[in-house]
Amino acid sequence: MSEIDFKAIYAGQAQAYHRMIAAEDVQGNLLPALQGVAPLAGQRILDLGSGTGRIPLLLRGIDCTLVAVDLHRAMLREQAVQRTRAGGRWPLVQADMRILPFAADEFDLVVAGWAIGHLCGWYPQEWQAQVRRVLDEMQRVTRPGGHVLILETLTTGAERPAPPNAALAAYYAWLEQAWGFRAQVLATDYAFNDVEDAVQRTEFFFGSQLAVDIRQKGWQRLPEWTGCWSRPV
Repeated sequence: MSEIDFKAIYAGQAQAYHRMIAAEDVQGNLLPALQGVAPLAGQRILDLGSGTGRIPLLLRGIDCTLVAVDLHRAMLREQAVQRTRAGGRWPLVQADMRILPFAADEFDLVVAGWAIGHLCGWYPQEWQAQVRRVLDEMQRVTRPGGHVLILETLTTGAERPAPPNAALAAYYAWLEQAWGFRAQVLATDYAFNDVEDAVQRTEFFFGSQLAVDIRQKGWQRLPEWTGCWSRPV
């Protein structure tokens, strides 16, 4: 297929997805970036688009109260498996991040990781309206003085960070110019056992062209860039 069907992946390939992201952020840059935005210990944190638990597992050694939300039941089922393996007990909630089932001012930090950007592809003619619904909800459930934080891709398999397409470039610029988010660029490379392991664990999600690039460039360590946008409430 010419376009990756992310909805189908999230609904039916949660185990493969987790197996892929388990190799991500070999430099360990994500946690310090979150800690640089807001204190984490003792805080009440909401993770939107939580998937199979990338952010909750990252925070498992920190004394915080965390709630994980995702739209896809299969992703939450896999996160439940990973939560058990990690000895965690955080609640898992299936919900649409545009209509959150939480009271106002309930959280100190609200994170949306690699999730909101999908709305630009799923709603190309009305992405601003759809994203605005999420941002409004993030702000509503964050207490005054708290923070909202958004993580999105700046391309996997590139030697320099850049939005992977024009739609995401427009979205990222809109976050900064219309909403006042501050941007930070993080290197979040994947580290695999070997080149074929890299192909096998990423092709289903990133497509065949990246698989070609991995083989041609001998990428056992696959370069990836992540944007971190944050702002106080």
